[in-house]
Amino acid sequence: MHHPGTRDEGRRGSAPAPAPSPSPPAAEMTLVAVTRSGGLAGKNSTLIIKSDGSFLRLDAKAAVIGRDKLSAAALAKLRTALREADFAHLPRISVPDQPVADGFTYAFRHDGHEVAAADTKIPKGLEKVLGALPSFSPN
Repeated sequence: MHHPGTRDEGRRGSAPAPAPSPSPPAAEMTLVAVTRSGGLAGKNSTLIIKSDGSFLRLDAKAAVIGRDKLSAAALAKLRTALREADFAHLPRISVPDQPVADGFTYAFRHDGHEVAAADTKIPKGLEKVLGALPSFSPN
């Protein structure tokens, strides 16, 4: 005798297993977050770029001051720069012996790695990453 209800219940019973996974969809995963601090005004600003190329600009108080999306070409350029930067092997902190007045410091978070660098001591790999980022200012 055929009991479709029994088979459905069995399926339902095994379905909840993957559900508790807290992983957000790939589009919502943060690809890279970069905080820039210092400069003449001494203000912080942060860019959070998601895997789908959408990004947020945050001010010093972490309030959203802009949102936009990178073009496919810009996202590809950023992904290439991030891959070539080889975050796992970058120095964790790159700063000059003498701090530069009004200089910027950048903190990068990518793929589980955090790297900080002063704008006068940016490791070669990070220069391309900085060049591929959208502007820190909303205009």
